[in-house]
Amino acid sequence: MNALGRVVRAGVGRRRLQTAVMIMTTLMAVTASVLAAGLLVASQAPFNHAFAQQRGAHLTARFDGAKATAAELTATARAQGVTAAAGPFRTVAVRARTASSSDIIPEGVDLPPLTVAGRADAGGDVDRIDLVAGAWLTGPGQIVVTKDLLPVEPGARLTFPDAPGSPTLTVVGVARSVTGTADAWVTPARAAELAAPGGAPEYEMFYRLAHAGTDAQVAAGRAAIAAAAPAGALTGSQSSLTVKQEETANAMAFVPFLAAFGVLGLLLSVLVIGIVVSGAVGAATRRIGVLKALGFTPAQVVRAYVGQALIPAAVGCVLGLVVGNLLALPVLAEVGEAFDGPSESIPLWIDVAVPAAALCLVACAALAPALRAGRLRTVEAIAAGRPPGTGRGRMARRLTGRLAVPRAVGLGLAGPFARPARSATMAAAVVFGAAAVTFGVGLALTLGAIQSGRMLNSGGSVVVGTGGGEGPPGAQAVHVGGGPEEPKADPAQVAAALRAQPGTSRFYGTTQAEVSASGITGATTVMAYQGDASWAGPPMVSGDWLDGPGQAVVTTRFLKAAGIRVGDTVTLTEQGRHVRVRIVGEAFFTEGQGMELLTPVSTLSALGLDAVPGRYTVETAPGTDLASYLTALDDRLEPLGAVALVDAGDESSVIAAMDALIGTLTLLLVVVAGLGVLNTVVLDTRDRVHDLGVLKALGMAPRQTVTMVVTSVAGIGLVAGAVAVPVGVALHHYVTPLMGDAVGMTLPAAHIAVYDASGLALLALGGLVIAVAGALLPAGWAARTRTATALRTE
Repeated sequence: MNALGRVVRAGVGRRRLQTAVMIMTTLMAVTASVLAAGLLVASQAPFNHAFAQQRGAHLTARFDGAKATAAELTATARAQGVTAAAGPFRTVAVRARTASSSDIIPEGVDLPPLTVAGRADAGGDVDRIDLVAGAWLTGPGQIVVTKDLLPVEPGARLTFPDAPGSPTLTVVGVARSVTGTADAWVTPARAAELAAPGGAPEYEMFYRLAHAGTDAQVAAGRAAIAAAAPAGALTGSQSSLTVKQEETANAMAFVPFLAAFGVLGLLLSVLVIGIVVSGAVGAATRRIGVLKALGFTPAQVVRAYVGQALIPAAVGCVLGLVVGNLLALPVLAEVGEAFDGPSESIPLWIDVAVPAAALCLVACAALAPALRAGRLRTVEAIAAGRPPGTGRGRMARRLTGRLAVPRAVGLGLAGPFARPARSATMAAAVVFGAAAVTFGVGLALTLGAIQSGRMLNSGGSVVVGTGGGEGPPGAQAVHVGGGPEEPKADPAQVAAALRAQPGTSRFYGTTQAEVSASGITGATTVMAYQGDASWAGPPMVSGDWLDGPGQAVVTTRFLKAAGIRVGDTVTLTEQGRHVRVRIVGEAFFTEGQGMELLTPVSTLSALGLDAVPGRYTVETAPGTDLASYLTALDDRLEPLGAVALVDAGDESSVIAAMDALIGTLTLLLVVVAGLGVLNTVVLDTRDRVHDLGVLKALGMAPRQTVTMVVTSVAGIGLVAGAVAVPVGVALHHYVTPLMGDAVGMTLPAAHIAVYDASGLALLALGGLVIAVAGALLPAGWAARTRTATALRTE
């Protein structure tokens, strides 16, 4: 090892505290940055690969066959911006029933509505179907079903009781369309036979566009196709971007806040490392002079101090890479499973680029103080030993001396003015730490609000089940056709029992059904409400809650998937009956992947479906003993065939993982900020150790020494905390909508405006806590320093 290497190694080993600070700050910054960049890129890789391999459709369009012929739809392939097209394919919404038994599902089970497409082959220029099991269609008595949608395997038989002739088809294959263009496929002739007689035919076309990277570009392509088709023929469309967003939603939700923490960490790294290297140069002036006297050139001195920053930063980068990759594994494994592919890992170029960028920032942060060390003159450095005091702060000491406070407090308050640049950097470190706390608390409050309101009908304290085979929230109940369903309890009697029960405040009923909705592929779950549910409805993003028949409330994701807006109408279809409902509001909930449609029970009645509530959500009066209420209510409901249960709610493992990660990153940032304060106070104490010896000789007690040191940072902490709170709030208000956008949802304003005045006042004290916590250890060291030792120190 050459002389320069020995100097670098000695500097790293001698300043263990500073080394630990630099390792911690780069560890945190690299961990968050690797996670953010890695999830952003790697989570999309399985979809992008499948989309390219299957030549997925950038746009799936649905047309009304009564307004356009097949030839006219074929001509839309020449619309501006379209590079390839496939279709038209006849589609029909049907219900199937199992006609054979298996280990998975028995015979006679009614399945949800299916969108069946008539397609002769699985290939083509657009939307090539990927066969997972079995074979493609070879005759009219066969059907291929989408993987993971129906619990059937090749060889199973399905009957369609509502289709003309009630045909029975054999499942010959299980396949997947990367953009979910259909739930099942039959021959074109069979698709026409499954359609209800007298109804208008429906078709779908698949398009690849020259430009489809953004929603605006896809919308432009859609407009061009609509203009090329007969007026009013286009009834719905689905963008590949929407499908991609749904498939990668859980992983992408992490990216915005991880990116924010990564930027905070990198900025704090630059600041703290600049403080550490600057302090090292100031504390080793004589050593720098000795090195130059021994023949070190200014360039070698600069490299020595930059190297002393890069070595611990490199260790932090390696640890950050390991932690970031390990934390990404479970999230990326979920994305890989969605496409039956191997679990993705963070790309190698990210594992190289992020640490390289971090080390470049570290080198830049260390370069300025290192250059100052290189410019020191040899004789002056050896003679000075330590930079002479600047004489600043005398006016501040005189002013604080006139205050009616103990002398130790006055000296502490004047301390920051002696070295204003160092105090400013300390304040900046505290601002980063306190802003991270404000940001992290806001994220936790937002996620808590999402957790409590993401499931429908979770606002009550008691749930009453009325029988009839309806499952719990989020579950799907299937009817086994071998016998009649158990009848539901009489809703009038259940409602009367609830009203008569002391302690009942209010309640409403709900029931579920699955129908076909215009613009949506496959079955749409309808949640139908009886009574006023506004007090427990999902939080609204825009529009209004249900207040009359013919209305519906959906999420942002539903609106995007159907290509509609609030105020538009959706046609619901069930067994040949059609009902149009108007979208009156946009709500936020994640039950059913956010694709359920909320409407009054009158909508189900108009479709000829069972509109009897299968569940009641009950809110008890304040002060009601829940256990006693349940016991008494069960006694009333048991003769009616109903049962009352506590509404236990449902916890999301994704939100729990996000909370844990946010807490960990916030803690790391706070620790790094506190270590930055500690390092700065250590430097300041060492620079003033002789003055400290004089004060001790004049009678300053150890407790007064601690008070002086802590007070010197308390004012900085208070000011930094006051600055950090609006910074953290602004960051939260910027990042949380991006988290919603990443999963295809718009967050309600109430989920973003989560801070209150009392909470902000407490958060403003976070800067004081960080500053004082960072100063306590060096304050103790200063208090324990012997007077004679301090006086002898230069």
